[in-house]
Amino acid sequence: MNRRQFIRAAAAAVLAAPMINIGRVRLSAQPQTSYPTRVVDLVRESLVIDMLHQIEYRIDQQAVLRRWLTDPTAFGDNDFEQYRRSGITVIALGRGSGPYENGLRHVAEFNGFIAAHPEYFVRIDDPSDFAKAKREGKLGILISFQDSQHFRSVDDVDVFHGLGQRDSQLTYNGANRLGSGAFEPPTAGLTDFGAQVVERMNRVGMAVDLAHAGDRTMLDAFRLTRKPAIISHGNCRALHPGYPRCVTDEAIRALAATGGVIGINFISFMVKATEPTTVDDVIDHIDHVRDLVGLEHVGIGSDFGLESNDHMPDHEALERFLRSADARYRVHAREAVQDLDHPLRFFTLTDALLRRGYTPAQVKLILGENFRRVLTAIAAGV
Repeated sequence: MNRRQFIRAAAAAVLAAPMINIGRVRLSAQPQTSYPTRVVDLVRESLVIDMLHQIEYRIDQQAVLRRWLTDPTAFGDNDFEQYRRSGITVIALGRGSGPYENGLRHVAEFNGFIAAHPEYFVRIDDPSDFAKAKREGKLGILISFQDSQHFRSVDDVDVFHGLGQRDSQLTYNGANRLGSGAFEPPTAGLTDFGAQVVERMNRVGMAVDLAHAGDRTMLDAFRLTRKPAIISHGNCRALHPGYPRCVTDEAIRALAATGGVIGINFISFMVKATEPTTVDDVIDHIDHVRDLVGLEHVGIGSDFGLESNDHMPDHEALERFLRSADARYRVHAREAVQDLDHPLRFFTLTDALLRRGYTPAQVKLILGENFRRVLTAIAAGV
C-alpha cells in the first residue's frame, strides 16, 4: 500500500476555527500562535496557490469528507470558513487517478461538488480564474491527478482537459505506461507513449507534472516539452542526499530551463533525514532553488489537506499509518513539519520568510505568483 492510497481524508473539520483579532491570527487548536499585522496583511493580499492539496486527507475523518462529495448539503459555511481563514486562494487536488473509469468518477465528483457550491468555489479553467477566485473571496479548485493511468490513449488527454483537468503527474512512485516513478531504477525513463502524452498535454494546455517521477523520466520530459513543466511537490536532494522523492540539481536546472516551477512540500521525512523538522528547514529548500536557478522557479505544494494526520487524536492510529507506508519513504515519528501542519501554515511560512530576509514582493512570488505565471504560460500556449 502506497502513501497516496492510504491517505484519503482532509481538513475542514479542523480541531477549532482560527480567529483574526486586531491584526493578529490566533490558533485556538494549538498552543497559542500569533502573527504580526504585516504577515496577516501580506497573506491576505497575496494569491496563495497550494499546488498539492488533498481535500480528502485526514484518515480519521473519511466518512465526513466523503459525504462532502456525495451530498450537496454536507458542506456548509462553517466548512468553507476554514479555507477562507487559511489564506489559501487556490488548491490543486492531486488525487491518484487509477484506471480510466476511476478518473472519470473523480472528475465527476469534484465537478459536481464545485457546481453545487458556486458561492464557495471557482474551478480553475483558465488564467483569469485565479484573479476571479481572489476577487470574489472563493476557493479556486484546480483539478489534477497524481498519475496519468487514466490516459488510455493520447485522445484521453483531450477528453479530460474538456472535463476540467489542468495538471497531471506523468507517474506516481512506480512505473506505468508513460514512464518510471521515483522508486523505480533511476535510469528508466519516459516511454514512447509518455512522449506522445507530453506532446498532447502541451497542445491542449495541461501542465506536465513531474512530481514523483524517476530521475531519467524527469529529464526526458523536460527535454521533450515545448512548454514550461512543473514539479507540483518535491524538495531538493542536495539537502536530503540519496532520497528518491527529492529532486536532483540536474533536474531542477532542466526544469528551470523550461520556465517551470517546483513546489516545496511540508512532509517531514521529505525535508531532511532526521527529526525535528521546522519551517526553517523548509526555507532552506527554497533558498537552494533560489540560489541554483532563481527565485522565479519555486513555489509551494504542501502535500496534505488543511492539516496533517498528526492531528489525529488516536496516536496509535497515526503510528500504524506511518508504519504502513513504503519503507523507501523512511518516515519520521511525525508526518508533517511541526510548524506547518495546521490550517494557518501559510502565515507561519510568510512570517519565517520575512524573518529570513525575503521581501514582501519575493514572498508573493513563492506563495503563488510563480505558479500563476507558469500555469498561465501553459494555458496560453507560450
